[in-house]
Amino acid sequence: MLRRALFGIAWLAIASPQAMAADIDPLVAQGDYLAKASDCTACHTAPGGKAFAGGLAIASPVGTIYSSNITPSKTAGIGLYTRDQFAAALRKGVRRDGANLYPAMPYTAYAVLSDPDIDALYAYFMKGVEPVDGAAPKTSLPFPMNIRLSMMAWNLIFLRDSGLPSDPAQSAAWNRGRYLVEGAAHCSTCHTPRGFLMEERSGLAFAGGQVGAWYAPNITSDKNSGIGSWSKPALIGYLRDGVAPGARAAGTMGEAIEHSFQYLTPSDLDAVVTYIETVPAVENAKPGDRFDEGKPASDLASTRGAVIDDATQGAALFQGNCASCHAPLGQGGTDGYFPSLFHNSTTSAPNSNLVATILYGVNRTTAQGQAFMPGFGGAPTDSNQLSNHDIALVATYVRAEYGGSGAAVTDTEVATVRQGGPSSPLVLIARIGLGVGVVAAMGLVVVLWRRRHRLGAKRGFGE
Repeated sequence: MLRRALFGIAWLAIASPQAMAADIDPLVAQGDYLAKASDCTACHTAPGGKAFAGGLAIASPVGTIYSSNITPSKTAGIGLYTRDQFAAALRKGVRRDGANLYPAMPYTAYAVLSDPDIDALYAYFMKGVEPVDGAAPKTSLPFPMNIRLSMMAWNLIFLRDSGLPSDPAQSAAWNRGRYLVEGAAHCSTCHTPRGFLMEERSGLAFAGGQVGAWYAPNITSDKNSGIGSWSKPALIGYLRDGVAPGARAAGTMGEAIEHSFQYLTPSDLDAVVTYIETVPAVENAKPGDRFDEGKPASDLASTRGAVIDDATQGAALFQGNCASCHAPLGQGGTDGYFPSLFHNSTTSAPNSNLVATILYGVNRTTAQGQAFMPGFGGAPTDSNQLSNHDIALVATYVRAEYGGSGAAVTDTEVATVRQGGPSSPLVLIARIGLGVGVVAAMGLVVVLWRRRHRLGAKRGFGE
């Protein structure tokens, strides 16, 4: 009886009201769990919006992509999709009307989902989700990225075959973990660097990649660059709560933990970690353990009474905006709620995460409570708003003082993170390529016309 009671409590913790209203149909319940494992909420529910109604603006290197309404609305959502059309969208990136989706929707990962899991997801989205008739904003990428037909060629090159056969040489936990990591959880979508055509680069799986303003770090088994130094309990704890020695989840990873990983069963979390621990190590360029850099320090005494210029402004900004929570020496709070800034992977890494954290803050809620840090990149009217120059100065100071790195942060870097991350030259190159192609085609037409004209003239003269 106790076991049944505990199971009931656990179910209430993860089941949505819609699934409960469906009398907890086992297939709908399974789909609800899989939707959480697939992190559908993070993209398809806009802040303050209705569940799965879409409308979230997703910054991509080629423009802003808006997530679609995936409620069972027959006018604005997917209510008219058949099961096979639903499967085609998930596995092949093809909508009901035949148009191609952009790979911001991770269909390249969902391609491995099994038929039973597709059935469960379909049952959940058709029966366990409240329909919302409001249409999401339409994605309008710049030319020629707005030509969705081009995705057919991209899919031919980069879309894997459906399914993921089990490896009999590995344990059941490893195979389950690979299925979740490579499929539903789509970890490689963020953590693998992208190539020129926005494809996941082969040979660098999970070695780290830029995701809008944030950087998804190396999660290979490398002990310095990756997470090979973490114990299994530490990895499980991070996925469940967003907290580990030297790391705190924020940005897109914070969302993944809040909406997805914290709801996985203990056995599935164990399976995910079992697989991740075997991912081949990839060493990044920066030497040293990224979780053990830096030391406690304070420049407060040197700034008292001093003329504040760029050399001292970073320290002054830190003391005025950061030290009250992270402590004057950067050691964080005694209870661990406010993290230490040294021995911290965010302050030691030469990527965008430190700047993104200062700009956007942290807001992650799990069963352990809310982790919150205000962002300093708000509107000019906000009392805690900092300029790009100020953020560059304080980020440079934190890196040098606590991260063990002297790499300066520039105003331009901050501006790039503030606008949603780096853009890709692919749009411009594609336009140039199309222009060259059009000019070449027109030139060929002119040459053929002139040749035909000359031949016609010669024939006429001969007659």
